[in-house]
Amino acid sequence: MAQVVSYSSKETLASGLLSFILDCQNHAMNRHDRFQVAVSGGSLPSILALAVLSEEAEGKILWDKWQIFFADERAVPLDHEDSNYGLLKKELLDKLPEDAPKPEVITIDTDFLDDTQELADQYEQALVNYFARKDSVKKPAFDLLLLGCGPDGHTCSLFPGHDLLREVDPWVAPIEDSPKPPPKRITLTLPVIAAAIRAAFVATGAGKAEILKTIFEDPGEGLPCSLVNAALNEKVTWFVDHPAVEGVNYPRRASL
Repeated sequence: MAQVVSYSSKETLASGLLSFILDCQNHAMNRHDRFQVAVSGGSLPSILALAVLSEEAEGKILWDKWQIFFADERAVPLDHEDSNYGLLKKELLDKLPEDAPKPEVITIDTDFLDDTQELADQYEQALVNYFARKDSVKKPAFDLLLLGCGPDGHTCSLFPGHDLLREVDPWVAPIEDSPKPPPKRITLTLPVIAAAIRAAFVATGAGKAEILKTIFEDPGEGLPCSLVNAALNEKVTWFVDHPAVEGVNYPRRASL
């Protein structure tokens, strides 16, 4: 069962998220001397930055061991306002000290923005190069997925009722009819998400309470976030603030 930790403020949530990330990082170092993380967009990059750029994090983040991938990306140039990379760069990457080691960031190949299938195929090939270069693996196993939850229960670019939820074979899939603009995107598929070592959702604000109620109290609705909970079970931790779970019956781990 997914674990949920509720916090009284964004600052305490960021501190809890930092502890979780450091634990995942340390386990990754013991496995393969690198930390392979996939991040999504939305409000996640700003909260991630609040966690990993804090005084509490100083000297603990092994940036030169990080490989940052994108759980989904929009078919736009990297400097476009809709780019998840662009958002992460603005909120986090540009704020790293100049003399600090830098993470390796694996972006989409913008030569293929006009062909979302090829864009997805090229990003999948990048994953193959990082996860399956020396041997055959069924799915890449990210050390950590950092995910958001949309007001409709979507995560990555997997939307409720969409055909992509039934994809089995591709690691990365294109979407050209996203109900949320921009319409053209690529996304990790559910089987890849299910292969992750650990995952964290971040959801804050009273505006998330209604959808979190459905996710935790009526998982049979089959919302993408519920499907991730079901696939990863105890490997998923939700980092929420008190307003986001007001009136929600959820599996309480702690309230800080």
